[in-house]
Amino acid sequence: MNNNQYCIIMAGGTSNALWPLSREARPKQFLELGQNGDSFVKTSYDSCLGIVPAENIYVITLEKYAPLVREQIPLLPEENIIREPYGKRTGPCVVYSTYFMLKKNPEATIAMIPSDIIVKDEDGFKKALASAMDYAAGHEILVTLGVKPDRPDPNYGYIQAAGGAGAFKSGKPVKVKTFTEKPSAELAEVFYKSGEFYWNSGIFVWQARVIKEEMEKYAPEITHLFSGWEGAFGTKAEQTFVYRAYTDCPKISIDYAVMEKTDKAWLYPADFGWRDVDTWNEIETLVLKKDKNGNAVHCGKALCEDARDNIVFSDKAGRLVAIKGLKGMMVIDTPDVLLICPKDENSYRDFVSGTAFSDFDKYR
Repeated sequence: MNNNQYCIIMAGGTSNALWPLSREARPKQFLELGQNGDSFVKTSYDSCLGIVPAENIYVITLEKYAPLVREQIPLLPEENIIREPYGKRTGPCVVYSTYFMLKKNPEATIAMIPSDIIVKDEDGFKKALASAMDYAAGHEILVTLGVKPDRPDPNYGYIQAAGGAGAFKSGKPVKVKTFTEKPSAELAEVFYKSGEFYWNSGIFVWQARVIKEEMEKYAPEITHLFSGWEGAFGTKAEQTFVYRAYTDCPKISIDYAVMEKTDKAWLYPADFGWRDVDTWNEIETLVLKKDKNGNAVHCGKALCEDARDNIVFSDKAGRLVAIKGLKGMMVIDTPDVLLICPKDENSYRDFVSGTAFSDFDKYR
């Protein structure tokens, strides 16, 4: 393992995509639905072990979530938790973590890893990430791990590589041609059939000094707010400095801020069973076990009579959930909310964003 290589797990999101199970107080990365019953952030941490030294694994999260990180990853040193004051998406997150790491090691090569992903082939993931880090350490490029799609899914971003479908046969990074964020279903079908497109995993690998140069070139609206970081970071003034910088930071992803503008964007092709856990349908497919009638069940006890293709979830120990005559529905039972709605993702999103979540407090 290379002591100049680091993994930084991005765990500051406040997504309520799995409402009512996920809430602002405990967003999805801290839900214990990952491998071996661990949380997603703990699973991400475990996946980094063996790629870089354990002391080179960091977690960047909102300050209010630091106690959850300490609770779920007790072996992570306190100083390896990078605290953001506000959630401003991945653009400011990458800027802050890059300057933070440059202060520690100007020769650092960094892998930025989302905390809310599932990887089926962990050995394949470790091999791909280690190889991408070694490659980035020797080249002045910005690498995104692109995952070979197994279906035309419009819920993911897509990356097209220069050189056509055959460009991936070498097994080495290839230059990026285009980025497309969540295309239509028809366009996703075209992308999938072409063989030229990979899913955008949101996993980035680069030398710290290279991403610094590109951020300062393409995202000065963020980086100028961190002017003077060299003197502030690593001192008692760091927290105040970061609060002031984040106050005026725009909310923007690193994809929009830099990756879609730079001429140094490269794609490392990979196939390790990656999924971004952003919907209950993903939880149904990847996490929950199904009975003979296709009911995905996670609860103390379940009685499903004349029921087919439902999601039945309860986080109450020993809770009996009994359903009859339901088909294609979600039954999500939490201590203070019982959600019953069609499993269709569009129906769920429309309901949650339009009524249930926005008006939740008035029903309590």
